[in-house]
Parts: sequence; structure tokens; C-alpha cells
Amino acid sequence: MSAAETALAQGPTAPRPAHRDANVLRWLAAYTVSLIGDSVYFVALAWSAQKVAGPAEVGLVMAAGALPRALLMLGGGVAADRFGVRRIVLGSDAVRCVLILAVAAGVAVTAPAVWVLVALALAFGAVDALFVPAVGALPPRITGPDQLARVTGMRTLSMRVSQIAGPPLGGLAMGVGGASAAFAVAGLLFAVSLPLLLTVRLRPLGVPDVADVADVADVADVAGAADVRRGSAPAPGSAWQDLLGGLRYVRRHRLIGPLVAVTAVSELGLTGTLNVGMVLLNGERGWGPSGYGWIVSGFGAGATVGAVLLTVAGRLPRAGLALAATLLVGCAGASTIALVPTLPLAVTLAATVGLAMGVCGTLANALVQTASDPAYLGRVTSVVMLNTVGLAPLSYPVVGAAIGVWGAAPVFVGCGVIGSLGVGVALVSGAVRGAELPRRRPPGQPRSEARAQA
Repeated sequence: MSAAETALAQGPTAPRPAHRDANVLRWLAAYTVSLIGDSVYFVALAWSAQKVAGPAEVGLVMAAGALPRALLMLGGGVAADRFGVRRIVLGSDAVRCVLILAVAAGVAVTAPAVWVLVALALAFGAVDALFVPAVGALPPRITGPDQLARVTGMRTLSMRVSQIAGPPLGGLAMGVGGASAAFAVAGLLFAVSLPLLLTVRLRPLGVPDVADVADVADVADVAGAADVRRGSAPAPGSAWQDLLGGLRYVRRHRLIGPLVAVTAVSELGLTGTLNVGMVLLNGERGWGPSGYGWIVSGFGAGATVGAVLLTVAGRLPRAGLALAATLLVGCAGASTIALVPTLPLAVTLAATVGLAMGVCGTLANALVQTASDPAYLGRVTSVVMLNTVGLAPLSYPVVGAAIGVWGAAPVFVGCGVIGSLGVGVALVSGAVRGAELPRRRPPGQPRSEARAQA
């Protein structure tokens, strides 16, 4: 008996929320462990460079990994779609594990030269360019469309946990056993994530949800719908053709194209101020390192609350308008931080910005993944991630130079205005304004009734 026939024979089953789905929780655990490993690796790399090189060389080592990550990110999306996200995720995670453990063994014998650390950063960045798009394309393959907002919220929580746990763990390992121990801890964390990823089950492309099967009158219709879905993408050509095809798909898609534009504009406007600008603002106001820590903690706490809210709620009505509204709040708050006179007010504003941008980012990712054709998920994810890890950091030197000339306040306001242009892009697009996250129908409810309620 086929899977579709079995589903019809057994009848519709009650949907399971993502936060109670063991398969999703295994993926979340693997993803969290891997992100903590990333944080420990960066601590080990930075301190290893600091011990053997001057400030300029330390900057070179830390920036080296960003270059291949930016250059190869789109190619990583092509690889995920051509060879399968599972194969790319497992393979790249295994390579990262072997690479870091080999460096840990080498560092235990002798102090690393600067060129060794640069080579490590370049290699790690290249492998990361494969891993990031593939792991980002996994959520639609492990849960239903109605659960993507919840899973994206869980993913944001995972990122916050790694940012809190990773650096102290890396620092502890450095204090106890030096760079070798820190690299070894990172490699072991990657090793732990591998068996967890192996146990994650992926939904076949084009297979309808069990609740949808209840509305199909004939088993042949189920198979036919799946065949149509699988046939929605063109036959694969060369890798270059696949890359161009993915870019055309993003550009022509009435929802994904505008959402990518919204993300790119807002990241370009806000990322520099929230990173480089915040350090310079604290120096200008005399709040010092502790003040910077409080502001960053406020932002992280707000973003965590936003992720928790969406994880619990599962969806927000009028998702496109909610995205635009929270982005506007985030841009306004980021502009105002440099205008407030006291540290407590700056921390409060940072928490507000974190909350707004946490909700906005989660909604944007969930809408993009819900709307993407499965055959293009890797390439779409790579374009979205390129905006965040490849293009947005290009604003860092510009923001730093501008603050050096004009001071923090006008630059923060100007960057907030640039980021708010993303709100205009969202509101101009009818597809974004009317975008909704899917709502799962209760078992047995007719499709027409579910649509009317949505």
C-alpha cells in the first residue's frame, strides 16, 4: 500500500506543533550545538591570532573567512539544490569537524603561524558557504508550512543561546588548555551535531501534508499532484545555469523578490550602526565597555522575547503588514539610540529594537521559505544569507568613517532612514502587504472553509 493510500485509510491525524515534534527538536539540537561550535571556533581563532600577531594581522585573520563565505555563498545554494540539502549539510559539517580537530592537534604541538590561521579561516569560510544555505533550507523539509514561523522562532532562539553560551565556553577552554583545547572543543561540538543530523527525517519534495490528503477524492490525484509539484522546476543544467536560474527565480517571484529587497535594504541600513556604530557611540558617550555590554544584552533580550512569542503563537495574522510595522519600529528605535542622554534609555531602546527586528526577521524568513518552490530552496536561502553575512558587513568601514567625521547621532539617524526604505519597499509591493502565513486546517475541515477563516 502506498503512503497516500495509507493516509487515506487511516484518516486525517491531528497536526503536531513543531515545538513538540521530536524530528524538529533533533534538528534544533543539532543546529544549536553546531552554532555553539562556531562561536567557540571564532574565540579560538581570535585569541590564537592575538598571541602570535599584531592588531593588523589579527584583523586580517578574522576577516579572511568572510571573503570565501561571501564569494561562494550563491554556489553553496546551487550545490544544495543539485545534490540535496541532507548530503551537503552532513558533508560540510563533517569537513568542518575534521578540519578543526586537525588544527587542534597541530596547535598542541607548536604555536600556529599567521599564514596557518589565515588558511584555516579561508578553508572554514569556504565550507561554511556550503553549510549555511543547506542548513537554512532544511526547515521546510522537516515541518509543514503552517509551522515555519514557529520553527524560525526556534531557530532564532538557538542563535541567541549560541551567542550566550559559545564565547564563555571558548574562553574557559582557552584558559584551561590554550588554543588547542578551544579548537578541540569546537571540533567535538561539530562531531556531536553529526549523529543528530543523521537522525533527522526529511519530507520528500512535493508530497502533500496528511491533512491535505483527506480532501483528495482519488489516490491517483495525490500522485498526480506530487508529480506536478516535482515537475515545477526545469531540468538541471550546468551549475552556472542553475545559479542564473535561481537568481531569475528570486527576481521574478512576486513575493520573494520584494522580501529579499526589504531584507537587503534594512540590513544595509541597520547592521553597521548596531555593530560598529554601537562601539563608537559608547566611546563617544563615555559609557565604556560595560555600557556596550548592557546595550548588546538589551538587544539580545528583546530579540529572544520576539522569538519566544512567535515560537509559542506559531503565526501572526497579516504577516506582511506586521513585518513592515515591526521593521519601522526597529528603524525608528535604532535612529533614536544615539539621541538619548542616558545609558538606561539606550538599553531600553536597544531591547525594543531587538524585539521588533526579531519578529520582523522571523516573519520574513518564514514567508520566504513558505513561498519558495522546494527545487529552489537552497538558492533562495543562499541569496537571503548573502545579504546578511556577505553584503551588510560592507557598511562597517563606511559607518565608522562617517561617525569619525560627523559624530554618532547624525549617522545613526541617517542609517535608520536608509533602513526604513525597506518599509517603503514592503508597502509598495501588494504581494508583501497581503502576505499571510499558512494556517493548518483541523482534520476533516473543508479547504474552502479554512480559506474563509484565514
